[in-house]
Amino acid sequence: MVSGFDKTESKSRLGLHWKILIGMAIGATAGILCNVVVRGQGPEAVARLKWFADTFTAPIGNIFLRLIFMVVVPLVFCALTLGVAEIGDVRKLGRLGMRTLGMTLIFSTASVLIGLTLANTFRPGDLISEKNRDLLNEQYAEDASKSINSAVKAKSITDTILDIIPRNPLQEAVGALDGSSPGSGMLGVMFFSLCFGIALTVIPAERASPVLEVLRGVYEAVMVIISVAMKFAPIGVAALVFSISAVLGLQFFVALSGYVIAVLAGLGIHMFVVYSLAVWLIARRSPLKFFKDIIEVILTAFATSSSNATLPTSLRVVEEKLHLDPKVGRFVLTIGSTANQNGTALYEGMTVLFLAQVFGRDLDLTQQLTVVLLSVLAGIGTAGVPGGSLPLVVLVLQTIDVPAAGIGIIMGVDRLLDMSRTTVNVVGDIAIATCVDEPTASREITSS
Repeated sequence: MVSGFDKTESKSRLGLHWKILIGMAIGATAGILCNVVVRGQGPEAVARLKWFADTFTAPIGNIFLRLIFMVVVPLVFCALTLGVAEIGDVRKLGRLGMRTLGMTLIFSTASVLIGLTLANTFRPGDLISEKNRDLLNEQYAEDASKSINSAVKAKSITDTILDIIPRNPLQEAVGALDGSSPGSGMLGVMFFSLCFGIALTVIPAERASPVLEVLRGVYEAVMVIISVAMKFAPIGVAALVFSISAVLGLQFFVALSGYVIAVLAGLGIHMFVVYSLAVWLIARRSPLKFFKDIIEVILTAFATSSSNATLPTSLRVVEEKLHLDPKVGRFVLTIGSTANQNGTALYEGMTVLFLAQVFGRDLDLTQQLTVVLLSVLAGIGTAGVPGGSLPLVVLVLQTIDVPAAGIGIIMGVDRLLDMSRTTVNVVGDIAIATCVDEPTASREITSS
């Protein structure tokens, strides 16, 4: 059933990834031009542009996102349960899980070390004047307070670990995407899915088969919904990018250019150097072909700023373009959409050091190692939705005694960095799946 989408796409002169890229370019260009024009006409014109973006273009983009988010929970449950059940051998599942966890920790640690090295070398926080710092703090004081309030509600480490085991998986599923779940949200749904999949491998095959067939049917139906939603992706992406660029423009980028460039450089090094080396040395694949095959995933992740929203595209691409074992893809990518956020870990580490520099706090080696550890752990626990990392940045700031209100300084450029780190997160999931995929780990895939 899913293949029907591919046939439709193949008849089109332009591939979907090109359409998304064109939509992104149109939205960004139009938004920046509108912002430049209205900035010279005073605050009232700026307010009218923001009203237009909030009233018309943002809802168009959100329609596209909601069509994707609508099926994320059933997709996660079906994909992970099927991935576990179809592997069959619990020992093989354990080996796959350990390899996935090992790669996740290696990638996350490498990402934070890259970020801290760049932050200590170039010290972008020293470039922010006291005047700009106060202006940015004032501009985003309200948004900063929301992140601080979210951080205050954070649970202890013990409760966080316990909440991975859900009291009520249905309740966790209901609140998984908006943060209203009483426990760990999507992690709780994943834990239940793992247990359910393992249980299906234990009971007799004749009893498990009907359940698996139902799950396969639901999975295919969900993928059809996703394929229809993706036809609207170029329009939705154009609307989303216009809404962001029209409101923000380039003024905040200029004020925070050192910080933005440093974070983007760190994410670029991690994505194109660390991932390329892993794909080349472990999976025995060409990094150039790897990135070419997943370009649609990269653009979708950048446009939506959500690893959860990108999950359906990732699942399809790794099977059709990278030819990975579907069981491995479902297992690794589904878990990775929440548990492997190494781009976020890099961003959090750099942001904490940047804000410490802005406030004149020089962190010693012990404090920086604390930042490394907390950023890795926070990256694993960050929700795969836009803006999900800011409360965790606040927690790390409070741990090393840097004013939490300073989070307001980077609010103006966070959306751009959110789009970028989400892209690194998603590519990291695919890189891990490629490296742990046994059928292809020992040979080069050369077919186009």
